[in-house]
Amino acid sequence: MMFMPKKMNVKEYFNERTYQKYAEENKIDEFEKEFDKAVEAFRNELGKEYSLIIGKDEIKSDQKFEVRVPFDTSLILGYFQQAKKEHVEDALAKAKEAYKDWQYVDWKDRIELSLKAAELISKEKFRLAAAMTFENGKNRYEAIGEVDEAIDYFRYYAHVLEENKGFIRNMESKIYGNETTYSVMRPYGVWLIYAPFNFPLAITTTMSLGAIITGNTAIIKPSPKAPLSAYNLVKILLEAGFPAGVANYITGDATEIMKYTENYIDGFAFTGSKEVGHMLLKELYNINPRPVVLELGGKNAVIITSNADLKKAVEGVARGAFGFGAQKCSATARVYVEEKVYDDFIKLIIERTKEIKIGDPTKKETFLGPLIDKTAVEKYKKFVNQAINDGGKILIGGKVIDEENGYFVEPTIIVNLPRNSELWKTEFFTPILLVEKIKNLDEGITLANDVDYGLTAGIFSEDKKEIEYFFDRIEAGVVYANRIYGATTGAMPGVQSFGGWKHSGFTGKNAGGPFYLFNFLREQSRTIHE
Repeated sequence: MMFMPKKMNVKEYFNERTYQKYAEENKIDEFEKEFDKAVEAFRNELGKEYSLIIGKDEIKSDQKFEVRVPFDTSLILGYFQQAKKEHVEDALAKAKEAYKDWQYVDWKDRIELSLKAAELISKEKFRLAAAMTFENGKNRYEAIGEVDEAIDYFRYYAHVLEENKGFIRNMESKIYGNETTYSVMRPYGVWLIYAPFNFPLAITTTMSLGAIITGNTAIIKPSPKAPLSAYNLVKILLEAGFPAGVANYITGDATEIMKYTENYIDGFAFTGSKEVGHMLLKELYNINPRPVVLELGGKNAVIITSNADLKKAVEGVARGAFGFGAQKCSATARVYVEEKVYDDFIKLIIERTKEIKIGDPTKKETFLGPLIDKTAVEKYKKFVNQAINDGGKILIGGKVIDEENGYFVEPTIIVNLPRNSELWKTEFFTPILLVEKIKNLDEGITLANDVDYGLTAGIFSEDKKEIEYFFDRIEAGVVYANRIYGATTGAMPGVQSFGGWKHSGFTGKNAGGPFYLFNFLREQSRTIHE
């Protein structure tokens, strides 16, 4: 071990809450200056080349790929390695070798390393957030929030591991008086982690840390659209003292990497589309059944009843539907409004949408930055055109602002879309919101549940009985009432466990929750006869 930090009491878990703390201390100007300074510093890092990280070594390939900045395509974020078969096989070998010892490292030591990593990320939070803003176009407030989320995962999973005493439990009942039995949760081995572009640090952290804090090792493959945050994460893990080979960083073609590892990995974690997730799951199970952790998107609904506070509803829906261009699986996609308040809601949500500032996400006034790439812009255009062809009416938005110098589109609200349109059930990952009039709460719940997905959902009502009725009947893993910060978005580790039902999830043990680490563990019953 390279480093062993001072002991901490992780029972006293807390969330990082960077922006909120600055606000509470009346230091918003200081926050803005810190972020601006980090942005300018990162401009000097643009165009760098980043290596693979295999074991303790940084390795280059003879093939590279470039990643451009989505809000200014004249800028090159960096050059990344196209891993070849030998690199993938080397990473697999290093991970297997590291597992031989890592699985036996005391759980208390794994906690301390996790807390050290949290400290290091906290010290570098503005640098990491600024890099992410260039990487995927997330505005500064969402970027710093994502860095906070990654910190929270390190602290929270350490907290869970300590609370459960390393998942070692004495069994109470004794059949024979001279026997002692206890249960131990043990790791599986090497996990392959496929991470998405939209939360390149936080989601990469939860899946990777879920594996390694429980004694597994990991090969981490980020999205080629946003590979920098994962590189930064693995560098921090090594700096914190995680042994070489416990976390390995590979960039390149997902299909090729899977082909070279699918016969040898012991577990697989993936966040992405339903179609790709299902394909990979079937492929892995056909070879050899093993643990798989999947999060596969959402088509998240909000119901606004006649008892709602419309100011809350409008703010929550606008943030949930248009934050980060709806490029998150929890984005608000469908809104069902009781007819008594429908017209008022429509008027207010249009007014609120007009206020959204679109542009360079490094600027403090920007709320909506770019989509991730040209493919996303094409999807946006396709969905808008299909909505019109299906009979929908665009109330606001529907236009591409720029797709050459950056990937900017307008936040869009569509009404009058026939209920038989497939768009009601299609995940967009672009800032398009569908709004429908309903007669009552029951009709809204029926429509909200009539999709393959079941990730998040929300209600706006000041009637507690309506809220309870909604919670009991909605088919989603994460549900909110009257949430102005995002009607269906913004789960925080240790606060809202994040995971979906139906096709949105797979294990039923949600990220950032008390049961998530069980995804990466298997039980062994141990009996000693004396």
